Parts: sequence; C-alpha cells; structure tokens
Amino acid sequence: MTNIRKKNSRQRGTHTHGWGGKKKHRGAGSRGGRGNAGSGKRGDAKKPSFWKDSKRYGKSGFTSKVRNNYKTINLAELDSKIDSFVKQKKVEFKNNIYIIDLAKLKIGKLLGAGNTIKKFEIKVDLASAKAIIKIEKAGGKIILPQKIKIDSNKPETKEIKTKEKPIVNTESTEKEQKD
Repeated sequence: MTNIRKKNSRQRGTHTHGWGGKKKHRGAGSRGGRGNAGSGKRGDAKKPSFWKDSKRYGKSGFTSKVRNNYKTINLAELDSKIDSFVKQKKVEFKNNIYIIDLAKLKIGKLLGAGNTIKKFEIKVDLASAKAIIKIEKAGGKIILPQKIKIDSNKPETKEIKTKEKPIVNTESTEKEQKD
C-alpha cells in the first residue's frame, strides 16, 4: 500500500499554502469587510461601487409645488354623520335645513361621492362640481368664497423695451428721395 501524503503537508514551507499573497485567505479581510462594510472614511476601494447605486445616493423624483393640505369629506359621509354633528352642536338645524360651516369642522373641500335627500346649506372653501349639483338637486345650496376676477380687457401699462433696431422699409425711402 502506498502512503499518500495530505495536501497541507505537501505545502509545508510554501509560506502561503497556495492562497496567493501574504494577506489573502483571511475571511472577508481582503475584500474590505463583508457586504457593505468598509465603506467608511478611508474605504476608497469600496466607495465607487456605492456611487453607481442610485438608491443610496442622489435625488430621485420631484417635489410637487402644488400641495393640497386640506381635508375632504364626501357627500355620503356628511349625510351619515350629520345627526352626530347636530348632537355635538357643530351643525345647526333650522326650518328643515342643516346649516353647516365646514371650516369649523376643519374640512376644506366637499366632494360629490354619494347621494343625499336632506337639505344642506353648506359654507365651504372648495367644492367639486358634482357636489354642488347634488346639493342643489336636493334643495340646498353651497356658499363658496368669492374669487377676484382680473379684467382681461384692460391694456397692459408696461411697455416692452427691445434692443433690436426698428425695421425700415427701403423701397419707400428710395421713392421719397427720387421725388
């Protein structure tokens, strides 16, 4: 029977046992740590791999300048909660008409989802077209704040100054010189 030596005994005296440089084969050490580790102040070899990742750095999307920070209520929801609002004295009930100021309820807009048969007199900042139609169909009314209209018939008072020279018709000036 022949004696087969183990691989590690054959690599005695080779300094690295076949794993390359002196610092190699030490777990995650040659890679700057496992995963995303090693990306700190001096992780210069690791950082370029993070620069490519758009989820990690940079901005994405946009911020809308239009912000609708007002609460809304649907017509069906208002119809179902109206009795509790009357009990809490947040809504008045006079002559078979519910008088509602939605600003007191901290609601900025009335939406038209749902139906109602009750008569409402609602004071609100904004209301959808369907909500207005449905309230008026039931015999109520919506009071909206008046918007200032700008008269488009008035001429502008500002004159636009241009740096261009005026265009001169050369044919008319030549005729005038001949006469």
